[in-house]
Amino acid sequence: MAVPASASCLLPLTGTSVSTEEFLVFGPSEPIVAAPGGEAILPCSLFPVMSVENMEELRWFRSRFSEAVFVYRNQQEQKEEQMAKYSGRTWLVKDQFHQGKAAVRIGNVQEPDSGIYVCFFKRGLFYEEAILELKVAVMGSVPEVHIKGPEDGGLCVVCMTSGWYPKPQVQWRDSRGERLPASSENHTEDDEGLFSMKTTLVVRDSSLGNVTCSTFNPILGQEKAMGMFIPEPFFPQASPWIPAFAVSVTMMGLLVLGSIYFLRREHLSKLLGCLKLKGPLLHQVPSPRSVTLDPDSAHPILAISQDRMSVTWKDTTMCLDGLFYVLGTEGISSGRCYWEVKIKNGDSSRWILGVCREDVEREGLYFESPEKGFWTVGRTSSGYWAYIDNGRASLSLRQVPESVGVFVDYSEGDISFYNMSDMSHIFSFHEASFSGTLFPYFRLRSGDVSMILTPHSGHLGLHLGPCGPGCSPIWVPECLV
Repeated sequence: MAVPASASCLLPLTGTSVSTEEFLVFGPSEPIVAAPGGEAILPCSLFPVMSVENMEELRWFRSRFSEAVFVYRNQQEQKEEQMAKYSGRTWLVKDQFHQGKAAVRIGNVQEPDSGIYVCFFKRGLFYEEAILELKVAVMGSVPEVHIKGPEDGGLCVVCMTSGWYPKPQVQWRDSRGERLPASSENHTEDDEGLFSMKTTLVVRDSSLGNVTCSTFNPILGQEKAMGMFIPEPFFPQASPWIPAFAVSVTMMGLLVLGSIYFLRREHLSKLLGCLKLKGPLLHQVPSPRSVTLDPDSAHPILAISQDRMSVTWKDTTMCLDGLFYVLGTEGISSGRCYWEVKIKNGDSSRWILGVCREDVEREGLYFESPEKGFWTVGRTSSGYWAYIDNGRASLSLRQVPESVGVFVDYSEGDISFYNMSDMSHIFSFHEASFSGTLFPYFRLRSGDVSMILTPHSGHLGLHLGPCGPGCSPIWVPECLV
């Protein structure tokens, strides 16, 4: 029998030698990217290096073994086992068989081809497999920005870009990086399925200076942007009523901001179990409990500290990506709970954290999503993400999160994440469907990252914006049961 996929990665680390009858299979560490209508190559390789010609079976499949993309058994293609949608557009690449490498080429790639693939190599009774990910996406052109002319009491600026897939997200930002609302947005799709975007912005503040149009690919997590400086003489001649109008707008804006501020305080107070404040005094919550790591749940590649407050790889020189996770010791089945995780090298590594149900499947091939019982956020080489049911949602963070706060309100079905570096909200799962016990979940996807649970005296202060004289902080308990 083969070594299970989750354990096979340990062989190079533990010093266990691979016999002449055994081998490991590796795929690319990063997703494979292909354009719609183009080709995708799904490569896998053997360790130690040996000829692929001697393999009894090579198989590429989707989530189930029977969902075959390509089957090569006894040195012949087995078309009868192949899914119909891949018929006539897959080929085996054999030119590196003698180097222990094989690949399947998929032609006329389309959006449904996106997702996870598994390559399976078998010789005799021994077999191994590796996981690959294919993304169908294209980065389009750098946005072109130009001034159209006076419009609606201001100056109209136009942004155009083309050749994107899927449909990109377009945003206007000022020189401080703050988002500006677009006046209009249109898109077209060509015969190859590529998107072109046109968006306009009416600028009425002549002192704004720079504006930037950015186009973001949600699949690749990458963007292209172009800025433009708008000189004041380009703006329409000022009218006498404009100053009075500006004052009115400013006053209205202050009222709206004030309302938003207090609404946010009220919402976060409810969300975080904001404790009863009476003047400057804080009523303490009895017996807050800390979150610690459970060594018995940890993958063998992970090292748990003696105080069970930190986790890292045992060998940080390896370049592997596997299901290297550990759970918290304390389960959550009622009430509210909050903990903080300090992430070392978090902005240059790959990691996932959050919570999972006690009964989730955590062996073999799995992917974190609420549907599977995971509520998590994390970072890959392409940016920060929230892992939702239909894939990933890109996260836009103002500052690198050196520490992440996790808050669970079991009765309300809320799981929220906070960037403790700038006290900002990262992402929330609202009205989540819980059943049974939840456990804190920590996954280290690369060896250069470590996670440390931060001990507290029982409370933590979060500020919603600047705190001046007379401002009271919103306090969060470590755990309310």
